[in-house]
Amino acid sequence: MESNAAAVYLISCVSKKREQACPARELYISDWFLKARRYAKASGCHWFILSAEYGLVAPERVIAPYERTLNTMPVAERRAWAERVSKQLAVAVPKLSHVVFLAGERYREFLARHLTDRGVVVSVPMKGLGIGEQLSWLGQHSPPSL
Repeated sequence: MESNAAAVYLISCVSKKREQACPARELYISDWFLKARRYAKASGCHWFILSAEYGLVAPERVIAPYERTLNTMPVAERRAWAERVSKQLAVAVPKLSHVVFLAGERYREFLARHLTDRGVVVSVPMKGLGIGEQLSWLGQHSPPSL
């Protein structure tokens, strides 16, 4: 890898949000999101939010609350969402070499393939863990040096 700039953390959106538009890093207010955000920031790498509504969202981008989720989206829409996010990521991080997903299966299912097809290394450190286990994991682990 060339530098930390080529590695990013992707955090999925959550349903618990503030009621007004604000920077995306502040919109999501669940315990899980706050811990995932702290973990990603501690890595020193760039990080983004995977939003079912907006796609790839930079933490400082001001967005309005919404109710859309990939969990109820039909397969064709999830495929289109993943393709859109892959393109947004290619623009945002042209020399992307490594992605760490802090996101559930629906957010990774098609996007991970787009990334690996481009030679990007994909990591899913909490794969297979339930929400309670993820909260515990995020509280006990420090991000690796990428």
